Amino acid sequence: MVFVTDHHQVVIVGGGTAGISVAVRLLHAGVRDIALVDPADTHYYQPLWTLVGGGRAPAAASERPQSSVVPKGIAWIRERAEHVDPDNQAVSTSGGRTIGYDTLVVCPGIQLDWGKVPGMAEAITAPHTSSTYRYDLAPRTWDLIRPMRSGTAVFTMPAGAIKCGGAPQKMAYLAADHWREQGVLNDIRIVLVLPTPGMFGVPVFAQELERVVARYNIEVRHNSELVEVDPDGRSAIVVDHNSGTKDTIPFDMMHLVPPQSAPDWLKDTSLANPADPAGYVDINKHTMQHVRYPNVFALGDAGSSPNSKTGAAIRKQAPVVARNVVASLKRADSLPASYDGYSSCPITTSRHTMLLAEFDYTMQPRPSLPLINTTQERRDMWYLKRYGLPFLYWNLMLRGRA
Repeated sequence: MVFVTDHHQVVIVGGGTAGISVAVRLLHAGVRDIALVDPADTHYYQPLWTLVGGGRAPAAASERPQSSVVPKGIAWIRERAEHVDPDNQAVSTSGGRTIGYDTLVVCPGIQLDWGKVPGMAEAITAPHTSSTYRYDLAPRTWDLIRPMRSGTAVFTMPAGAIKCGGAPQKMAYLAADHWREQGVLNDIRIVLVLPTPGMFGVPVFAQELERVVARYNIEVRHNSELVEVDPDGRSAIVVDHNSGTKDTIPFDMMHLVPPQSAPDWLKDTSLANPADPAGYVDINKHTMQHVRYPNVFALGDAGSSPNSKTGAAIRKQAPVVARNVVASLKRADSLPASYDGYSSCPITTSRHTMLLAEFDYTMQPRPSLPLINTTQERRDMWYLKRYGLPFLYWNLMLRGRA
């Protein structure tokens, strides 16, 4: 028997993009008893961190108080979720609460596994390495790029699903274009380590990115991965998965992207797919409903749906989850909404241009802007990235209007 300290009709675990978007849509749909479990004081628009690292946006533009985005009319429980017991329909928190629910929405985000690669956790505090995957490190990335005039710069991407899968490439392109503007590009060796066989999973976008790396003379290591870092000796050990050979690359600066997975506490619950070591919530990729617990839904980075983990995916998932949660509460015979895997990856190809890669589960282009060819890098798309998408996020998406 589980002793429940609180009970709510809907409990949402996670107050990031996904949690806020679903909460406000449920309110609009007339659901009144909603609890949001999240301890954060600050809400971040994380896609801007790449531009911060490239010297094209201030870090402060990416943050707002969490209290300004949590919808009025819900119970905000400012504690961390530490366990979910779906058999007893209860969420345990860091403050000792056990919160019962009728329906649960799980969206706690993704975990950065710095310790998975030997030397990486130590490296990100070292003078010559950084990462735009953390708010506090994004400005330091630009501090490393800006003064560099010669040497070797290494940009890495891990295998497996990561949030904003284009970010490792974006940083290489932003850095290369800065060095081109400074007239030192020919004096810098740029190594981009990718675990994939191509530049992108959709051929039309891959072809455009091939032209981009050729323009900057970037050395791309395909089917390769960083397996060890020596921060003191400033060297990166990279394995070629095709041949199994390892190469040691001395560097003068390195941008690191860690392996990623579901939060550890979530992996330890029966919500996770037992066959998936990353521990993502085991959901139907169309309805976003758990495959074993029909009153549990998940979206965003912690869900197992095989889409790219981006804010654009959440923008399409949130309405689906909200509609299906409402139907579930009404005990409908079937769920009315379906997610088709839509995602988009705005890939900054220079300090002034962007490629907007939009696609769905079919891995075919899925353009949403009429009369604009977004399969090629464009200057107007850069303004969309820098100004249009943040406006959409703060003013429309988090208010359930987009």
